Amino acid sequence: MTQDTLTKAQPPAASGTPRPGPLGRLAGVAYRRRGLVVVLWAAGLAVAFGLSASIHGAFKADYSAPGSDSRAAQTFVAARFPARSGESIAVVVHSTAPVTDPAVRSEVGKVLGKLGSGPHVVAADDPYSTPGAVSRDGHTLLASLRLDVNTPDDMPVPDTQKLVALADAARHGGLEVALGGQAVEHAEQGAIGSEGLGLAAAAILLLLMFGSVVAAGLPIIVAVAGLGLSSLLTGVIAAGMPVPDWSTSLAAMMGIGIGIDYALLMVTRFREWRAAGLEPEAATIATLDTAGRSVLLAGSTVVVSMFGLFAMGLSFMRGAAMMTIVGVFIVMAAAITLFPAMLGYAGARIDRLRIPLPRRRGAAARAQSTEPGRGWLRWSRLLERHRIIGVLAGLAILGALATPFLSVRFGFPDAGNNPATSSTHRAYDGTARAFGIGANGPLVLVAELPSSGGAEVLAGLRQDLRATKGVAAVTAPHVNPAGDSAVLTVQPTTGPQAAATNALIRALRDDVIPARTQGSGVRVHVGGVTAQSIDSTANIVSRLPLLVGGVVALSMLLLLVSFRSVAVAIKAAVMNLLSVAAAYGVVALVLQGGTLGHLFGIHNRTPLPAFIPVLMFAVLFGLSMDYEVFLVARMREAWLRTRDNSSAIVSGLAGTARVITAAAAIMVAVFAAFIPSSQLSLKVIGVGMAAAIFIDATVVRILLVPAVMHLLGRANWWMPSRLSRIVPELHVEGRPDRHLARRPAAQPAPQPA
Repeated sequence: MTQDTLTKAQPPAASGTPRPGPLGRLAGVAYRRRGLVVVLWAAGLAVAFGLSASIHGAFKADYSAPGSDSRAAQTFVAARFPARSGESIAVVVHSTAPVTDPAVRSEVGKVLGKLGSGPHVVAADDPYSTPGAVSRDGHTLLASLRLDVNTPDDMPVPDTQKLVALADAARHGGLEVALGGQAVEHAEQGAIGSEGLGLAAAAILLLLMFGSVVAAGLPIIVAVAGLGLSSLLTGVIAAGMPVPDWSTSLAAMMGIGIGIDYALLMVTRFREWRAAGLEPEAATIATLDTAGRSVLLAGSTVVVSMFGLFAMGLSFMRGAAMMTIVGVFIVMAAAITLFPAMLGYAGARIDRLRIPLPRRRGAAARAQSTEPGRGWLRWSRLLERHRIIGVLAGLAILGALATPFLSVRFGFPDAGNNPATSSTHRAYDGTARAFGIGANGPLVLVAELPSSGGAEVLAGLRQDLRATKGVAAVTAPHVNPAGDSAVLTVQPTTGPQAAATNALIRALRDDVIPARTQGSGVRVHVGGVTAQSIDSTANIVSRLPLLVGGVVALSMLLLLVSFRSVAVAIKAAVMNLLSVAAAYGVVALVLQGGTLGHLFGIHNRTPLPAFIPVLMFAVLFGLSMDYEVFLVARMREAWLRTRDNSSAIVSGLAGTARVITAAAAIMVAVFAAFIPSSQLSLKVIGVGMAAAIFIDATVVRILLVPAVMHLLGRANWWMPSRLSRIVPELHVEGRPDRHLARRPAAQPAPQPA
């Protein structure tokens, strides 16, 4: 919306001052009582701080599949073998001399003694008395540190780092010591700390766009206020439901990104209303009454998408979704209350403190202008003339980007995918060389035994297991004191990520175990980290259609009601699906390693955890709808004013393209801050999100959407008459013409005497 747009083709202003909508009235109150609004936000932060100090839950996440065989095994071990259910740390010792040599044995004893007296260590198992703990060549041994915590998240990172330091201190020319396990992996990942990097990048981009410290500072204030309040509530949410540690970073990045994007849209709109002649308070009311509606609709689509994660039936997904939903709600509240209050302080001084750009005065002037750039107008008209080429080009680009996803390999990364210098990677390699790669992912078989006959069945089962293709070794059954339960460990010949290991687990569950235990009263479950990974992946993939269908249907319904157009709702859903598919392809390509993978710190072929595409879909579908709302709301505003489809698309694209590209650049920078993370899941999420936002804001919103809308013509705004009578008129684009009455009336020219 430009000044010319506001003054052309408008109906005469109604007499008197028009009554704004609810958002406009809220903006007026916040503007006039800005001091009170700031005090209330400060009070909210203080209350949240008090809650976080008194109610603070710990991070925890259960990645096992509900109702799965591996989950049953995990529950059974915790109940019948509590000593084996706690967390442990693996110690891998390799010596150039045989580990049974008295001198080496003495050194190993000293190392294990120091580690055994470390924090949270209950005991260090003696590898020399444990069957199979010394390799066949006699140069490597495995030991285990049993901890007094139940999950890796319960082990304090500083304490784990002390254990790693003790192991590193014991290394010398002839002795290599490495620690493995999830607790060590968490400690080596360290703090994520990407929020500051994302905020800094966003601040630079805002300064370049607006050329003014004041204008650029408003979105930052909104984002920081939302981030501060939501981060203080993290512990409160974690006290009520399982929350994975990485979800805080995801929620923070979402809050920063959409908070800045929403405020960016409204700052731009405020400056347009000021250019149209409105006083600061009237411009604030008009901004919230128009752009504010788009912000609430955009935020609602994100919330709807995140609620779709609850349908997955996974506790850690619900925790991540709730963290993000709370963050989005807080950002939306800041956008409609704190933002107009800040405008009350900035007002006519919004373009103060301009940054000097001597070599780019033209660019700075364009950044501070409310007029659409001539380049965007030319691009809009070019798409109007070559709409078919635009559609074909957009589909070809998205198809090419999505293709690598066809060969994606699902699974959970293990220590072999960690940096080569890490202790966990060295422990993984040392174990694989000395004991076989399958030793890094043993299967745990737990058996419920009847009152009699169980021992014979277990002995026969062990023989069958040893004879099964793909099995390297089987330990003797360990029976509990009550004699009603037993545990066996099966070592595959292949690694945890290998397809052959997956096939082995299926063979054990479907053929080997039933053939031996049928009619005996013995029940056997196959568990262990590898089996849990496979079950979790299968469970998530089976539920993905439910998530996709539910989120797409609800989003389409929301857009149908908002824009009163069947074509807009269907087109948005299809375009967003294409955008997500292209992002999936980029992620799959990066995970293949190679040159592209090395750029992002992925040095070998890595599986894709199945929960990441699910999480990406929910987040990206919501964010893609944001840009759809920003773009189509302006197009519909022009359509309602002119009833000319072509001019509506051209003016809508030209008027929002700069905002969308700037918002996308900020969001890309925010999500790209994930990429340097040593936590692989966050790194992959960062790559996928940044790629998706870039693709969506360029190929989809700036090329494909307007080209398709030019092809559809007036059908863009069609709605069946029967449906039109049912669906309420929300006026998402607002009523811009109503606010023109607030402009100072033009003085008539003096008449000659």
